[in-house]
Amino acid sequence: MRIVIKSSDRIGISQEILAIFAQQTWNLKAVEIRSCFTYVHVEYEELTLSLIRHSLAGVVGIVSIEPLNLLPSEQRENHLQALLDKMPEPIIDLDSHGSILAMNQASLEIISQGEPSSSAEDYLGNPIEQYIKQVQINMLSDTATSHAITLHGKAYILDISPVFSSISSHNQDLGKKAKLKQLTGSVLLLRSMNTLGRQISLLQSHQEHSFDSIIGQSNSITLIKQQSRRFADLDLPVLINGETGTGKELIARALHHASPRSGSPFIAINCSALPENLLESELFGYASGAFTGAQKGGKPGLIELAEGGCLFLDEIAEMSTYLQAKLLRFLQDLTYRRVGGTKELTANIRILSASHQNLAELINQKSFREDLYYRLNVLSVELPPLRERIADISILASFFIENAVKQVTNTKETAFTKPKLTPKALLLLQNYGWPGNIRQLQNVLFSVVALNNGGDINVEDLQGVLNKFINNNIPNDARGSINIKDWSSAQAQFESNLLKQLYPIFPTTRKLAERLNVSHNKVAMKLREHGIK
Repeated sequence: MRIVIKSSDRIGISQEILAIFAQQTWNLKAVEIRSCFTYVHVEYEELTLSLIRHSLAGVVGIVSIEPLNLLPSEQRENHLQALLDKMPEPIIDLDSHGSILAMNQASLEIISQGEPSSSAEDYLGNPIEQYIKQVQINMLSDTATSHAITLHGKAYILDISPVFSSISSHNQDLGKKAKLKQLTGSVLLLRSMNTLGRQISLLQSHQEHSFDSIIGQSNSITLIKQQSRRFADLDLPVLINGETGTGKELIARALHHASPRSGSPFIAINCSALPENLLESELFGYASGAFTGAQKGGKPGLIELAEGGCLFLDEIAEMSTYLQAKLLRFLQDLTYRRVGGTKELTANIRILSASHQNLAELINQKSFREDLYYRLNVLSVELPPLRERIADISILASFFIENAVKQVTNTKETAFTKPKLTPKALLLLQNYGWPGNIRQLQNVLFSVVALNNGGDINVEDLQGVLNKFINNNIPNDARGSINIKDWSSAQAQFESNLLKQLYPIFPTTRKLAERLNVSHNKVAMKLREHGIK
């Protein structure tokens, strides 16, 4: 029986109550005392609440005696256990000797390997090494550490956090009491690669990436969205081709978002951003001691972190032939080994890849493996350049201007009205060649909005920003300070520079001929003569 005895705040009243319990030879299982409250768990045959009240009637200061379902500590423990069981990651509490003090339901499922008759009580008090052999007693130190381990064929990151208790210590020299920290145990947290992958995926992008978020109503982009939606349901590799800035990663993320793997990680890596040795360890991970400076316990690769989801390999053409061979071997049966490791691991992921280069030409040049190309190019998406999506430029421009206004408004105290494109300014955007495609359009409009002092965006505003971009991409010897041999070479240099500046803005011979007020044939001839395409 559990009871709570409410009393006045009188010194010694709790001792009197417990003394009466002792005189009655009642078995006290637990006692908790707080100011004005005494909680008791007592056991005795034929013990009733009325008998307890009668026995304590002579104690001065008792206000009430009521039954109780749980003692405060038992209630806290139940709530704490319920909280731990709600957490998806396995959590295990250990004492200073490495014995199990508490565990949640997720850790019980791992340790018991799914045995239905097991309960947490079956494992309490036993050493953790008995169930997780990778956890050694010397790992339970006074500093937090992380280790890569494998349990029942599944990879985890094991986080070990020390638990300290404060103890009082008397300093005889100073005559003062000090609080010291003593290591009393450790808490183990097991994070699956899938969980880590989802966290990395969220860090890489906070935006929604459905097909509805892809802006465009032109026939080409509408067809691509329809085609990609069908590809989303097929668990096969997809190769996305397109010029720089056409939105290859956006399509890849939309494919993942619409696929049955959408609840699992989407991990992206740019193959051109890392040297060969780093890219290999980033993709496949490495074992403990694989090389000098390797993290103790090893490190999982992106393939492990993408478990159950998608791995997006951007700029796949930049991958070395050595890594191409390793990737091909992996794609054959989705098995691999960590760098420096001996254990064969199996992955459950979908590979999406992208390149702005012509892979067919690279195959002819022997710089890209043909067999890897056919492994990656099971399904393919060809993204059109912006100059072939003229119908979408108006919608994209409006969207980018609105986003730019929001960012500019956040940095200014006064309100900033959204500027509009004049008809001639929109025509200039539609006539420009956009070598940087959608990304360049976004950057140009942001610059224009940031410099805008109010009013509409006209041709002069756009031309000023576009000219800076063109000048930054013209060779230094084309900017004026050149050694001229004779009249003919100077004239040829002038024509070449003029065409290089105007052709990106007027990307067809017809438009360029109208701008220069010459014949279509003359412009075509000069473009061929100066090798401008």
